[in-house]
Amino acid sequence: MSAHEALLRHPWAPSMMQSRPKPGRATMHHHDSVLGSLRNAGFTLVMAAHAISVIDGYVYGFALQEINIPLQSTEQVAEVGEGILRQLGGEYPHLAEMITKHAMKPSYDYGDEFEFGLDLILDGLERLRGAR
Repeated sequence: MSAHEALLRHPWAPSMMQSRPKPGRATMHHHDSVLGSLRNAGFTLVMAAHAISVIDGYVYGFALQEINIPLQSTEQVAEVGEGILRQLGGEYPHLAEMITKHAMKPSYDYGDEFEFGLDLILDGLERLRGAR
């Protein structure tokens, strides 16, 4: 959660971090800390490597989406949703349903999707940790 929040506070960081051939000290510290937490929780070295890849990909990928897609307010979600609905022209009923009955509701916040996805990943990793 803290890595996600830090990336959102510094929207220039994800692309810069991914373009560097050598990671900086803060990135190395973050990865070492996450690996240490996974190893201390009982993950094998191989499972910890798998876990950090999945978590890292999700955290960075979601942050990039949030940074690059203008969905900061209910008004922006409605504007983008209406534009997509016009573009769909009735051809994609499932997308239209999700947009009109879920994403365009006043209480919708795209950022909430991050925690839902992260919980799925962590729950899956917990099951794998117990199975191995």
